[in-house]
Amino acid sequence: MATETPGRETQETLSNLLTETRRFAPPAELAAAANVTAEAYEEAERDRLAFWERAAERLTWAERWHTTLEWNAPFAKWFVGGKLNVAYNCVDRHVEAGLGDRVAYYWEGEPEGHSRTITYAELQREVAKAANALQELGVRKGDRVAIYMPMIPELPIAMLACARIGAIHSVVFGGFSVSALKNRIEDANAKLVITADGGYRRGKPNPLKPTVDEAVAECPGVERVVVVRRTGQEVNWTDKDIWWHDIVDRQPAEHEAVPHDAEDPLFILYTSGTTGKPKGILHTTGGYLTQTSWTHWAVFDLKPETDIYWCTADIGWVTGHSYIVYGPLANAATSVIYEGTPDTPHRGRFWEIVQKYKVTILYTAPTAIRTFMKWGADIPAKFDLSSLRILGSVGEPINPEAYVWYREHIGGNRCPVVDTWWQTETGAIMITPLPGITHAKPGAAMRALPGIVADVVDDKGESVPNGGGGYLVIREPWPSMLRTIWGDDKRYVDTYWSRFEGLYFPGDGAKRDEDGDIWLLGRVDDVMLVSGHNISTTEVESALVSHPKVAEAAVVGASDPVTGQAIVAFVILRGEAEESEDIAAELRAHVASTLGPIAKPRQILVVPELPKTRSGKIMRRLLRDVAENRELGDVTTLTDSSVMKLIAEKLPAAKSSED
Repeated sequence: MATETPGRETQETLSNLLTETRRFAPPAELAAAANVTAEAYEEAERDRLAFWERAAERLTWAERWHTTLEWNAPFAKWFVGGKLNVAYNCVDRHVEAGLGDRVAYYWEGEPEGHSRTITYAELQREVAKAANALQELGVRKGDRVAIYMPMIPELPIAMLACARIGAIHSVVFGGFSVSALKNRIEDANAKLVITADGGYRRGKPNPLKPTVDEAVAECPGVERVVVVRRTGQEVNWTDKDIWWHDIVDRQPAEHEAVPHDAEDPLFILYTSGTTGKPKGILHTTGGYLTQTSWTHWAVFDLKPETDIYWCTADIGWVTGHSYIVYGPLANAATSVIYEGTPDTPHRGRFWEIVQKYKVTILYTAPTAIRTFMKWGADIPAKFDLSSLRILGSVGEPINPEAYVWYREHIGGNRCPVVDTWWQTETGAIMITPLPGITHAKPGAAMRALPGIVADVVDDKGESVPNGGGGYLVIREPWPSMLRTIWGDDKRYVDTYWSRFEGLYFPGDGAKRDEDGDIWLLGRVDDVMLVSGHNISTTEVESALVSHPKVAEAAVVGASDPVTGQAIVAFVILRGEAEESEDIAAELRAHVASTLGPIAKPRQILVVPELPKTRSGKIMRRLLRDVAENRELGDVTTLTDSSVMKLIAEKLPAAKSSED
């Protein structure tokens, strides 16, 4: 990252400090029967658009497209002229193919005994009834529907019902505040809200309806609120409200799936903006379903007849949209949905679910994996995890040690780990190992998928050589890409296409190792400039987590009169490790020996927890505020805002460990 510092030359690439020599070959049996072989890379390189056409042909189209791609940079249209219905592709066609009795979802509620099994035939009936209900309530094609719900089956049913009739859904994570929900309803101009009385979280009912009531009171454009009864909590009732069971249950179980244009909007999903105004990421129909469907089948080597697939994300995030709802259902997969948290009613809850449903493919986040490390390997060891055959990671770069722990203690040293890079804006997985092909490296996203053209460039947009660091960019359009920011084409161009001419810049730093494989280095906003060296927080965090006493680490740069910025680290120790007086010195020495003296933290604080958003991302911005003794910024998106008070209290007591 190019940053001007007085008396110091501009550094144009990220320092490449971390080396990793471990390799894991694909299991021979898996490789022999893999859905995708190495030839796919060659096919896509020969003719990228023909490759994506073949991927699109996995879907059922009412009318075939006449033009694969119209590219008026930076605006794309894919499969132009094609018509299809997403809900038909995700549900009806499987029933018509004789798969009505196949389980679409095993739903596991948080309280014991709360579970449901939903077949594709049942899902078809429920989606049809919900689509009829939406139309009775006046929802038409192109209308926006806000969905604010817990992780219950009615959530994907509501999304599919919108997709069926051509309404645009905007799912808002069911933990967001009144103002966050209000802003999203207003920006999309939603006319209907679907919610629930509440959901179960950490052993008790968590009310949702009161948040909706407050938000809707300030959104006069909302005509009706549909409420699912989940917890039985008392709710305030207004003349806009109607129970889901009152409007949906009495509807006919048949509904014609009318085809929609490939470029008709499917959903808006809001992601935080640096200006405070959330960005409404707009995804359309044909290209999005093509890439989510193909990547789910390819990256997880899905065998829908035998696999039980579990993505642990919340559907309120893009991971849940693409890899709980649209990708798996388009492939006639059987998935698990879990309502609650990994430590309720006990810390083995995830592994209990894997054992109960004989899960074969598990897709989760590095923050969750590091939490499991902190709790100790003895917990998963109590459960039968032998059904697992593929593990996935999503959300942020995975530290090599967390990767190896995941592979060993969850995957029994036999399961490939697919460490996937993508984002809300890309819509689907972009860079990842393929489990039947890749000799994987712990912590590396490896290479772009067939049909995706990714690169690592320097400050001028030139490709860096192997061994160099810089900025991740995408050089060619891809089917599931965002089409714009809802209602704001200029912001779309300014945010993603203005840094490097003609290149999509997602805001991430990356490096290319000596083999040409790609490693993600986190957001460039998190890069630290230490004595003229651009150092990635991800590499220093990985070095800390590689120490046997450390479960998790977060690193930030703080102003320093000598070096420009100095590294301040916040660490959580593993369950069996004890905090000692010399722990900071021990960890500083470990980082220096792993990465070199330049990366040695000025301060290391042992903390009980790190500030995380509800999607599991570490809020380094708040840690920077603490490290620089500034007033804390907005903490409303944190899972637990009291964490920041504990961390702030520790800082003055921590000794500065400068040499």
